[in-house]
Amino acid sequence: MKIHLRQIPAEGLHLEGEEDCPIPQLDPAEVRCAGPLRYALDAGISEGALWVNGALAQPVELRCVRCLESFPFDIEVRDFTIHTELAGPEAVDLTPFMREDILLNLPAYPHCDREGGRVCPVPEAIKQPDASAVLEERPPDWSALDRLKIRES
Repeated sequence: MKIHLRQIPAEGLHLEGEEDCPIPQLDPAEVRCAGPLRYALDAGISEGALWVNGALAQPVELRCVRCLESFPFDIEVRDFTIHTELAGPEAVDLTPFMREDILLNLPAYPHCDREGGRVCPVPEAIKQPDASAVLEERPPDWSALDRLKIRES
């Protein structure tokens, strides 16, 4: 998304709309764009610098790290902010800034039951056992020392 600096009036400019997905280089098996990037931004020029703030939303399809099934997720950047010095071009490309904020808001280990709002269909054998049952089956940690016979010299 490019902003032409001469089209920004003195009181600022409000931009709202959709753009193509700015993160196409990611592994499609892990993260896939599920729609266009939606934005609502305010832009202005002040003291030789461009400032932009607003909100971004990118629908994606993620793969759950537990069950490996895909699920929909919306990456939301509520406080998107840019302040960059103007070096002379007539247009400033906001795509690298948008891409960076979207990638920073991507969950590191996506779980479909946490981010996707559903129950993860993990097989029963993989689920964690009950903690109390594990403690009952396990012998006390000192049992090996209790059997130790020390000779006194």
